Amino acid sequence: MEEFANRIEAAFEDHYTLTARDPDGFEYAMMRDKEIDYDWERKGERSIYAIMNAAEISEDAAGDIQDILENRHSDLESAQMGEETSFSSEAHYEETSPGDREWQKAWYEFERNLKSTARFFSRTAATQLGALFDDIDKMITRDGAPLIVEAGPGTALTHFFRARAFQSDDKLEKAMMRPDRELSAPPSRFATAGRMNAKGISTFYGSTTPDLALAEVRPPVGSQVAMARFEVIRPLRLLDLNTLKGVHVEGSIFDPNYAPELSRMSFLRKLCDRIARPVMPDDQDFEYLPTQAVADYLATEGKVPLDGILFPSVQAGGVGLNVVLFHKASRCKELDIPRGTELRANSWSDTEDGPEHDYFVIEETLPLPKPKEVPPFAFSFDDVADPPAMEEADYRIAALKIDPASMAVHIVHAVKVETTAYRVWRHRWEKTEKEPF
Repeated sequence: MEEFANRIEAAFEDHYTLTARDPDGFEYAMMRDKEIDYDWERKGERSIYAIMNAAEISEDAAGDIQDILENRHSDLESAQMGEETSFSSEAHYEETSPGDREWQKAWYEFERNLKSTARFFSRTAATQLGALFDDIDKMITRDGAPLIVEAGPGTALTHFFRARAFQSDDKLEKAMMRPDRELSAPPSRFATAGRMNAKGISTFYGSTTPDLALAEVRPPVGSQVAMARFEVIRPLRLLDLNTLKGVHVEGSIFDPNYAPELSRMSFLRKLCDRIARPVMPDDQDFEYLPTQAVADYLATEGKVPLDGILFPSVQAGGVGLNVVLFHKASRCKELDIPRGTELRANSWSDTEDGPEHDYFVIEETLPLPKPKEVPPFAFSFDDVADPPAMEEADYRIAALKIDPASMAVHIVHAVKVETTAYRVWRHRWEKTEKEPF
């Protein structure tokens, strides 16, 4: 019975809280208000019933356990003062979920160390991220949905949209001619730092809808935005951060590992908002460091193989999904353009009313050469293509293919801004020795 009582006590320390024995100030005021029919009742269940329901035992057995624990926590001084002690017969308990204070503290240290102590080769950061993500393939939501989703042929995520803003016709026309190069993930030497990548790490950012892709580039008024659809041509595994909000774990309160798991789940539910929160342009260098570290870990060091991350759109107020495909999954298949083809692009046409926007690309191919009569087993080094230069060689398997027919140019005439306005109140009073606040 003593051992049984120890198990009950340990479970209640992690999963139950002792409720208030008296009403608080607000509840007491409601009780005194004659216009409100309010009767205060203490929250939770009496100790014996809380033990009985938690352990699924009889009332007699729960009473024996309650007596042991009451004697363990009571003393002469508290009895003389009339204080209620843990597991006393009148004490009430309410089931609660363990908090995530330790995880919050660890994450704060993780961010602080990245920003001010050790940006690279941080063993502490790797340990923290491993504790959070190394078994995400086993986690599910309350609805039974996995945290990792499939993208590619035969799935619900077969394509993504990507946009790029241009402020000069020359650069836009270059992108129109080779959108497979100019609208896809940039070469590493041109890759700027983003929410999920450090400078020089080439990744593909896209959106599930054209409107989101347009909003994410934050185009200035007067600019031209080229947009196209990219088909996912091979299976990819993506971590959906939105599902973290519904992550769920089953277990028993008598399992000592259950409380730490609940604490981690509580933190993970808030992590999506942390990662996707808006960041001001002046703060991006520092504030993107934690999310860049998360992406780097999941892309290269995580125990669960992943190709990218789905996350809510900040520019759309958290509605809709963006995607980042890690470097290993961001290669786009080149367009099938015959060698020697000359490309021309136009963005204007002359009309009777003057120049008007008109976007088109002309491909001028060379005539097909006549087949040569080659003797059997003849070989010529002219027939062998030159290997790519070492710095240009890319041995990644292509994951994306642009649909050139989907390409469109959006001219930005205006930008709509949605805000929440708060009135600024101004007060004036005569200054006295006693301040009003």
